[in-house]
Amino acid sequence: MTNCNGESYIDIDVRDETAPLEAVILGTARDMHEPFQHYVDPATWTLDQAPSQDLITDPKSRHHIMNGSYPLEVNLRTENDHFSRILAKYNVEVFKPITLRNTNQIFTRDIGFVIDHVFIKSNMGTQSRQAEFFAIRDIVSLIAQEVWFPPRTVKIEGGDVFPYRDKIFLGQAAPESKGLRCDRTNELALEYLAHKFPDKEVVPIYLHKSDKDPYRNCLHLDCAFQPFGHNDHCIIFPDGFADRGQAEMLIDLFGGSSNAIEIDAKDMYHMNSNVFSISPNVIVSGADEQEFGELNRQLESHGMTVERVPYSETAKMEGLLRCSTLPLRRTYS
Repeated sequence: MTNCNGESYIDIDVRDETAPLEAVILGTARDMHEPFQHYVDPATWTLDQAPSQDLITDPKSRHHIMNGSYPLEVNLRTENDHFSRILAKYNVEVFKPITLRNTNQIFTRDIGFVIDHVFIKSNMGTQSRQAEFFAIRDIVSLIAQEVWFPPRTVKIEGGDVFPYRDKIFLGQAAPESKGLRCDRTNELALEYLAHKFPDKEVVPIYLHKSDKDPYRNCLHLDCAFQPFGHNDHCIIFPDGFADRGQAEMLIDLFGGSSNAIEIDAKDMYHMNSNVFSISPNVIVSGADEQEFGELNRQLESHGMTVERVPYSETAKMEGLLRCSTLPLRRTYS
């Protein structure tokens, strides 16, 4: 189907995390700004919440800014291009945002998401990032199905959203983490999705968060959980869940303990659960042996083809492969 300008419409359909991928928006590392240097050493904080004069949005980025190890654009571009080539290898249609000047646009997962045949624009917790949506507006305008714009009071980011059959799992801050800078998806988002998808059960999953400690902060649900295979396996960081029972529920739902790869705080820090499925048989993971070697061997032992992408520089900004993608269409028989 084409519009009056001869442009093809984009059909969207995403019902889970693992069905064969046909179309995706991949973030870009072009023309990034220099990171804010306005930080306050966490050792001097009086509270766990980042003080207002500290402008860093997550503890891992702050850690690397303070240590002089924040990634260079040239390295981020190399990693991003490598990921793009892997997607092309599997004949995935890749859309790219318009490049915004001096803007970090790698993590497209934050700015929107698809559930079934509906595109939903995110309302991000970081106000300075709201403009990123305009870089994909032309792509969204070609969507053949519905596009929803939640009220501004509904704070929601795609990293917290996991559609699965008749359920939507939604990451939420644990009670003790409410109000932190890393509290990204609010309770109004839960109400919004429940109202908009009355035939689905919206399940809040409560996560530990920290503005201070990158080894404790589960910024989004995909920092602590990821299904793979035929939705019969998962990667999971049980200590990231405020309620261990919820972790056990997800393990049982996605294949049981024999099919679960449990990771620890160090693995979570390296973003081991933020891998990305191209199909039930192919998963994209990090290439660094020290950070991803054990995970990749376990994935292969479960029958997965693992495409390794060097992505450790990108990971310094507390995001990885799932964060860099906004799937538009997967294939369902």
